[in-house]
This record gives sequence, structure tokens and C-alpha cells, in this order.
Amino acid sequence: MRYLRFALLIGLVAVLIAACGEADDDPIADLEDEDDVAEDPDDDPDDPEDPDDPDDDEDDAAPDDVDPEDPDTIPEDAVEIFSWWTGAGEEAGLLALIEMFEEQHPEYEVVNSAVAGGAGVDAQAVLTSRMQAGDPPSTFQIHAGRALLDQWVEVDAMQPLNFLYDEEGWWDVFPDTLLEMTTDEDGNIYSVPVNVHRSNVMWTNPEVFEEAGVEVPTDFDEFFSAAEAIEEAGYTPLALGDNETWTLLHTWETVLLATAGPDMYNDLFAGDADWTSDEVVESFEVLGEMFEYVNDDHAARNWQEASQLLAEGDAAMNIMGDWAGGYFWVDLELELEDEFGWAPTPGTDGNFITVVDTFGLPEDAPNEEGVVDWLRILGSQEGQDTFNPLKGSIPARLDADEGEYNAYGQDTMDDFQSDELVPSVAHNSAAPPDFTDDALGVLEVFMSERDPEVAVQDLEAAAESFLR
Repeated sequence: MRYLRFALLIGLVAVLIAACGEADDDPIADLEDEDDVAEDPDDDPDDPEDPDDPDDDEDDAAPDDVDPEDPDTIPEDAVEIFSWWTGAGEEAGLLALIEMFEEQHPEYEVVNSAVAGGAGVDAQAVLTSRMQAGDPPSTFQIHAGRALLDQWVEVDAMQPLNFLYDEEGWWDVFPDTLLEMTTDEDGNIYSVPVNVHRSNVMWTNPEVFEEAGVEVPTDFDEFFSAAEAIEEAGYTPLALGDNETWTLLHTWETVLLATAGPDMYNDLFAGDADWTSDEVVESFEVLGEMFEYVNDDHAARNWQEASQLLAEGDAAMNIMGDWAGGYFWVDLELELEDEFGWAPTPGTDGNFITVVDTFGLPEDAPNEEGVVDWLRILGSQEGQDTFNPLKGSIPARLDADEGEYNAYGQDTMDDFQSDELVPSVAHNSAAPPDFTDDALGVLEVFMSERDPEVAVQDLEAAAESFLR
């Protein structure tokens, strides 16, 4: 039945794509505004590139004679590496990995099938079409957690990699939480994590805080007190860009972690806790109050444009994953600590919301031997320390060389090893796609109506349908 539901869903997606020219019903596609996906930032040199959700030029994605949408253009024995890493930092990291792979394995022909499109929208549509047609790429990028397990493992589309973890000794170098996010109920593991992003980061502008005469807040009482002072000083307390709906869900998940704590947070998404509980109600009450301190044009901005408010000294704080850090220090060339700072989002110190990129081995993958050698590179200390400083993320391994990373990376690596790790719902790791879709709708309605009781009742209904 699971495969039938999968097949019917894909058939519907294919029809809608053919009829409308856009992705539908894809859980990742729903996280990105359609107009934003259609934009090509290369048409405007001032348009920022997204380190985690790129909208870069298609010409950078693959050679002219290779079309990731048409498997017939891929050489039969090539190792085809499928991703949506086409932006500056992430593309540089991917190309560095490919160069390392080619140096160590000149016997393989490598095809970089990177598909441009925000949040992997276009890539996911192409991947889904190819998997359904029985033409999988050799390997593909997928977030750890429910994105991997629900979309591909449950329909028997992936091969277990226990043998590779045994051979490489990886069971001891990746944290248990990441292993669980890539492992099914039978103990089979299906992908190799190459990096870790942190969702619950609050970026700060030190000069604005100094002008307002307040300290960076660590809890919500301090946050609202600081917000009042910052507003009185003539600045926007919290920069927000929510023309991409996922940013609302992203912000809320950090607040929920603070009000519920990591154990209840996990229980909620496992279907083992009540979504109408006081802790969840409080998360929406706090979120509604936070929204009173955001920029007036929040609905017209994407996350990069919200980050620009902070970078330009117009806003004091911005809640966004650490791909924003890569945007600050790579794209905008800001000085870490002098021109921008960071802290855990209020109330979440000691906790870490993970967003993990992984690659696996599909069933009937072309050149399986080459894929396994590619995965060895991804899981190696050398590979992760080559890729992540360019990507702006930190390595998934616990034994990486901290000397390869800047102050933010080193601080985050320490937190990653000591904090409680929980998965992100906004980035398709904590919950099934159907629940995430409903949660996005709940946040959209809440943004306009600000009714916590309605929000939690709607989430409880979604949990009953999709989590229990």
C-alpha cells in the first residue's frame, strides 16, 4: 500500500507539472515561494545567493551536453552526483569533493547533475520523476530524517549501507542522533551525512545592540525587554522575511524548542504528546508577541533580504539557520564578531536543531561500485573538512579538524558534540511531509489571525492524521 500511495502521488505530481509547469505536492517544494523559485539571481548581480537553498544559473549545474532531466544524456557507466548545490559556497564545496574523488578514483567518469532551484524544489521534482520512471541517478542529496525515510526508504527505493559503516568504522564517528535519522526500524542505515547545519541560531548586529544599550538576550523576557529598547533607539528589533512560508515554520520551531524542551519537542513529532498542551500554546503566544517587533515589509522579503537588514545595520536580530552565516561571511564579506555575531535562539541554549545533508545508494543505481567509493569520500574526515568550510556548515563527524573552521564553526562544532540534538520540522527531518504541509498552513493562518488556540487545535488534528 505504501508503494501504491507513492506511485499515485508521483503520478499526480507528474500531471500537475506537465499541466502547469511547476512542482506540486512535493513537501520541499511547499517550503519555497513559487515566484522566488522562478527568479534567476544571475540576472541581478545584487540579488543574494542562498547558501542552502540556491537559485543559481542552470548553466553551472551540469555540462551543456548533460541534462539531469533526461537520463539518456548521462553516460551509462558514469557516477552521476545529483544535488541542488549550485550556489557559490555550496558549489565550491561540491566541486572540491568531486575533485578529490576524481584524484583518488580516475577510473570513474563523474557527472555533476546539480539542478538549480530554491530549497531543492526543481531538483526534487526531477528526482521524483526519474525515480518513478526507474532511472535513478547514481546518488542524490537528501535531508536526513523523514525526508529520507518516509519518501524513499519506506518505498524500498534505497539500498542499506551497513556494510560501508562496518568497513569504515563510521558507527563510532557519527553521533547517535544522526545515525537514528538515517536508520530504519530494522537497524539498516541508508545514507551518509556530509554536513550539519544548525537551525536555532539568532544572528545579531553588535553595533545596533551597543546603540540601544542592551545585551544579547538569552531568554524571552530578555528578548522582549531588548526589543523595546532597540525599537526606541530607532531600529527594527527582529528582521523577518516570510514571503517564503518555510521561514515562519523555521522561526516557530525554535520557539517551540524553548517552551517545550527537547524531550517534549521530540515526543510531539513522534505523536506521543498532546499538541494542545500549555507548552505548545505558549509557543504561539510568544511567537505572536515576537512578530510585533518585525520589519513592516516582512511579507515582501525572502530570508536573504531579511538578513540584509541586519547586515546593513537596520535590524538587531535575525533568526535563521547557519547558512545565513555563510551568506554573511562569503557573499557579503562581513567580519565575524565585529560586524555580526551569533547566539542560540532565546531559551534554546544547550539544544541544537539539526539540518543534515546526506547521500545514499538508490536501488538499481548506475555504477554502484563508484557510488560506494564516492560515499567513502563524503564520510571521511578529509572529505568533510574539505567541503564544510566552503559550505558554511560543520562536519557530521565528531573527529573533524577544528583548525579548518572559523570561530563560528568551532563554536558550533563544540555545541554539536555537547548539546541535545533534535531534528528540524521546517526542513523535512522531524515529521512526515503531510504533517509539515499542514504545519505550514497553520503558520500562515496564525500570521494573520494570531490565535494560539486555533493553531494548536489544527496541529493536533494534523498529528492525529499523520503522526499517530
